[in-house]
Amino acid sequence: MKISNYLEFYFLTLKIDSFRSRFRMSVRDPLRLLNLAGKSLLTYEALAISALEHLPIELFPPLFMEAFCGRHRKTLKALVQAWPFVCLPLGGLMQTPHLGTLQAVLDGLDVLLTQKDHPRKCKLRVLDLRNTGQDFWRMWSGSSVHVSSSSSMASVAEDGSRIEKPLAPFEVFTELHLKERTMNEFLTYLLKWVEQRDPFIHLCCKKLKIELHVNCTWHLSTLAMIAPLLGQMSNVQKLFVSHIHLPDPEEWNEQHIVKITSQFLRLHHLQDLYLESPFYLEDLISLFLPRCLMNPLDNLSITHCLLADSDLTHLSQSLNISQLKSLNLSGVTMTYSSPELLPALMEKVSATLQELYLEQCGIRDSHLEAILPALSHCFQLTSFSLRGNLLSMPIMEKMLRHTSELPSLSRELYPIPQESFSSQGIFQPGRLAQCQTELLEILKDLGRPRTIWICFTPSEKSSVSAFQHRFVIIYIYIYI
Repeated sequence: MKISNYLEFYFLTLKIDSFRSRFRMSVRDPLRLLNLAGKSLLTYEALAISALEHLPIELFPPLFMEAFCGRHRKTLKALVQAWPFVCLPLGGLMQTPHLGTLQAVLDGLDVLLTQKDHPRKCKLRVLDLRNTGQDFWRMWSGSSVHVSSSSSMASVAEDGSRIEKPLAPFEVFTELHLKERTMNEFLTYLLKWVEQRDPFIHLCCKKLKIELHVNCTWHLSTLAMIAPLLGQMSNVQKLFVSHIHLPDPEEWNEQHIVKITSQFLRLHHLQDLYLESPFYLEDLISLFLPRCLMNPLDNLSITHCLLADSDLTHLSQSLNISQLKSLNLSGVTMTYSSPELLPALMEKVSATLQELYLEQCGIRDSHLEAILPALSHCFQLTSFSLRGNLLSMPIMEKMLRHTSELPSLSRELYPIPQESFSSQGIFQPGRLAQCQTELLEILKDLGRPRTIWICFTPSEKSSVSAFQHRFVIIYIYIYI
């Protein structure tokens, strides 16, 4: 088939698309004729490549999208060499990085970099691998009004022609997220390609995210030794500290604590703070947290430790937890705390809280009843867990009625009611079955579909029995 015949077909489909866009047809159109033309052209890859010299710039984006989706690497390489726009926003097409596509595009750029005279039509100076440029591609995907003439696109190409000679280094924009011991093959290939072509390529990274995981058990003295390095990471947003080995009492050195906490105070951009078994901070949390939290936190987790009343008081009074999305106090014993402290903390975070974990906190009926008013106002709450506490059926019924009006709550984990145990604390399966029936009746009475998990203790090993009803599924987890 002749190139001229395909071009005539392309021009005709472009006019039809423009006509349909003007009148905004209310019926959802079948696959656009322009896409069909592109698919047809790409079945003859050599013909498609030779046709690029004659294509108007309006047809480059839809043809590129067809070549991209069909993984036509030779055509992609040729399209890059003839690209009539200053920028190629490739990242806007990639849901996930694809090495083959990247190689085809970079191969096309290699041809441009080695040519003394660029093709007349090519204006490309920027490759954008960030998740941007969706508007550019959407214009040609049929989801918005299409450009009916070459005027607007031509202006973009003309801007590129004003670049003074000699040309500045070609720019590649990307975002780096380093979280593994080895980089993925996409990023590895890109960085090696850029390094080999220095100084002709300028790699631009305006957003860099690094995740550092040191998975080992440290002595307190070791953490104190590396703490100054942590303090230099002024842009740290997430901090997780656990598995700190405490020295013998005679080896205890308060200077280690001072070195650690003084560096925490420099983390002015902290958003997520996770402290697991922070015994080294006991009696200091009331001083440490208010000063450390310079900005509002999104997630706060302080687990498996003993918080004094002063700690809970300072925490509930801190302005920087008022926007919390997740709060985890699992393993923090509440048995000896003043009864008004936990409700005050709950009231502070009720407007924004989405996840709440109070597992193995020694919570009894009186504690839970005290927080129910604040809990019933957590309208953003999606996950709630009380596993590992001891609660009676009456207070659980009261709690289920309070939480029934929370529209987003979808994951609820509760302890097995204390009525499921004998007076000697021995678990009785028959009593659990009776409690299950009563809970089902309560949920049926509340009148909306709901799923709850009834759990014995937090553990990874379990045997599971399920009870189904048209209103609810109750999963009974018996951990062994």
